[in-house]
Amino acid sequence: MTVAAKATRLEMRLCVCESLTMKNDLPYRPCVGVVLANAEGLVFVGERIDTPGAWQMPQGGIDKGEMPVDAALRELEEETGVPATMVTVEAEHPDWVLYDLPDHLVGKMWKGKYRGQTQKWFLLRFKGADADIDITSHDEEFSRWRWAAPDEVLRDIVTFKRDVYDQVMGAFRDRLSGG
Repeated sequence: MTVAAKATRLEMRLCVCESLTMKNDLPYRPCVGVVLANAEGLVFVGERIDTPGAWQMPQGGIDKGEMPVDAALRELEEETGVPATMVTVEAEHPDWVLYDLPDHLVGKMWKGKYRGQTQKWFLLRFKGADADIDITSHDEEFSRWRWAAPDEVLRDIVTFKRDVYDQVMGAFRDRLSGG
């Protein structure tokens, strides 16, 4: 290997290390997640408009001064059109659950200010009818939606969020079936 090739490989390794150090210095974005369950224990999932084939539950950032449960109800209405009056808050995950973005997304998501998210999850029981769900009522994040069994939710989430979803489904699984 030539000296120039060795220098290039060393520069590439230094760039990777520098990128990882910068990522580790970034904070986590405070966020909420919503497990919206119907009476049968099925869970709302929407297919992301920006990532066809990627299904997820409603989630989003917590505004300054906002309580997590209020943020969850706001995000639910923004993403599904379902108002707080059509749900019952059944449970709150006992912990904040966090995930890191894959390296290729750090710097691209959330204006590069965060390395991932720390999320407080809530189980909400839907008391309405399917016709009450309107994913076009606000800024559209989903192209379509469906009710899914918890195992389907885990199967269809993007890989880097799968551990989060596994923890959340594990915490709420008993309550899902007991709708």
